[in-house]
Amino acid sequence: MKRRTFIKQNVLAGAAFAIGMPEIRPPKDKLGVALVGLGGYSTGQLGPALQETRHCYLAGIVTGSPWKIPKWQEQYGIKDQNVYNYENMHTIADNDEIDIVYVVVPTGLHMKYSLIAANAGKHVWCEKPMAMTPEECTRIIDTCNKNKVKLSIGYRMQHEPDTQTIIGYASSKPYGDFKRVEAMAGYNGGGSGKGWRFEKEMGGGALYDMGVYAINGIRYATGMEPVEVVKAEQSTKRPKIFTEVDETTSFQLRFANGLLADGKTSVGQSINHLRVDCEDGWYELRPMQSYSGIKGRTSDGKIIDQNLGDQQARQMDDDALAIKENRPVMVPGEEGRRDIRIVRAILEAAKTGEGVGI
Repeated sequence: MKRRTFIKQNVLAGAAFAIGMPEIRPPKDKLGVALVGLGGYSTGQLGPALQETRHCYLAGIVTGSPWKIPKWQEQYGIKDQNVYNYENMHTIADNDEIDIVYVVVPTGLHMKYSLIAANAGKHVWCEKPMAMTPEECTRIIDTCNKNKVKLSIGYRMQHEPDTQTIIGYASSKPYGDFKRVEAMAGYNGGGSGKGWRFEKEMGGGALYDMGVYAINGIRYATGMEPVEVVKAEQSTKRPKIFTEVDETTSFQLRFANGLLADGKTSVGQSINHLRVDCEDGWYELRPMQSYSGIKGRTSDGKIIDQNLGDQQARQMDDDALAIKENRPVMVPGEEGRRDIRIVRAILEAAKTGEGVGI
């Protein structure tokens, strides 16, 4: 950020407190979280969820948009000294009130800011998808290990109670061995074709944006790792908007035991379910990845519907508690890297028209 912009940002921050905005003192038993990137997800979900968490709280922000600072300070009582921009983010190392940095920028920037956070000695929460390539994921993992900080990937669904029931079925197999798995995740989105979600280098397109829900769902529903992308196809019905990235991607994964799983993801179709067909019945989640309303059912009439509070708050509390208790996190970096390997294999299969090993 240019010097004059940085000065303007900090002047705005100072002005916020000059007019008497409240300042929240750090709770003694909570870990301080700094959000990196104040886009829609931070604004609509993470910021509000951090008001409900028991083990962490919103302590700071990192933004390249100075005009957002006064609103965030007024709403959440963030101190001047806990406001950063992308150029001075590394100095967060000197701030004892911030324990965790949550990276919520576009996917193409995940590695850059995760490395800055880890090298600053802060625990890293990285939103999914983890990064653009498995190699980038490895760099994040290695840097966190080198700095002895914990790394969690923002797979909120694995923290969600109804989803955890399905994850449990993978090992208990209450309806017998798997016969077929299907996962679909997508929404009917508009847009002008501008912004990072339409840019290849930033991780735009359906497969990166939504596809990891379907991929991760197939993996946690089976408790197994696929060995091959059998086939994949990418398409768009709006080529004037989706000039660089996919609007829809369909794929089929094969497991070592011969089980096939079908996946589909789209930003042009509303699709949202996970179904597992077994020898003695079936079960499903419908929807499988919405912010609320996750609900399941089984072939023998059981309803899976616990609906226990805010998903993001639950996720962040689980991850914060793992830090406080110095135990493994629920969704480590290795989990994010596995999905990105599959993403890259799907891209290769779609490009070549042939099966690709994983």
